[in-house]
Amino acid sequence: MDTQNPNVPAHAHTRVAANKHPNRRHPHTGLVHDNIRHTTRFTVIGNHLAQHPELSLLAIGLGTHIQSLPVGARIDIKSLAARFPEGTTRISAALRELETHGYLRRERVRVPDGRIITRTTSCNQPGHSGTEAPRPAPRKRTRPPGSKPLPAVPQPACTAPALHQQATDLLTGLRREDPRLLLSACDTAHLAPGVAAWLERDVTPAAVRRALADDLPLEPLVRPVAFLAHRLTAKLPPLPPYRAPEPPQAVPRPLMNCDGCDRAFRGPAGGRCSDCRSDSPGGRLA
Repeated sequence: MDTQNPNVPAHAHTRVAANKHPNRRHPHTGLVHDNIRHTTRFTVIGNHLAQHPELSLLAIGLGTHIQSLPVGARIDIKSLAARFPEGTTRISAALRELETHGYLRRERVRVPDGRIITRTTSCNQPGHSGTEAPRPAPRKRTRPPGSKPLPAVPQPACTAPALHQQATDLLTGLRREDPRLLLSACDTAHLAPGVAAWLERDVTPAAVRRALADDLPLEPLVRPVAFLAHRLTAKLPPLPPYRAPEPPQAVPRPLMNCDGCDRAFRGPAGGRCSDCRSDSPGGRLA
């Protein structure tokens, strides 16, 4: 019973097929990674830098080197040129590339002893600064449940305060035409730019009032702001035709009395008329 059967083959170990290995997707073409996870002395570099489509290879390598340096390390052009075989010209151009794409910020500051130095800041994610105070999340406008957003209205080309106030006064007075056109302050502020767009098209306030308040439907107006917004958009008149500015008219000279003959004449200033100037010694040159 305890005799072993030497004819039974040993169980073979299960092997993962080469084409199914998690780290070898295409073993016969392209790049193959043989990676070991780092536990010390490593730097995390984003692919947006390592695979940047516009940066040169020198700028990508220099940006990677700068992000791996500790705080306080010297990264001026002379120090980098002494560290790498590239000259100062190429290193300076690579630094400008990194600065253009937001990976470096260089600013001149004055230190307490009075000297002016260049302070360089490395950004591992351009456009996201960890030194800036977090901005508060924008407050969402709360509307009553089931309400729809206000429809858009035409926008004026001119945003003069007087034009906006005239449009607001016109909307406020619509309640006198029909009590159903009583608008809230929020609705009035939303519709005022649309009315201003009409007024700047040389439409009189009375014409705008008639276009909004005449021929109202007999049924109740559930949302008067939506009804008026539709009329402001659907009935918007075209821009007035261009009129060339009229040439300035010559202003006639004022009348004044001649100091010689006391006759009235037009001239730029007080003095003698043309006849008295011609009779005086020296003729018209007097």
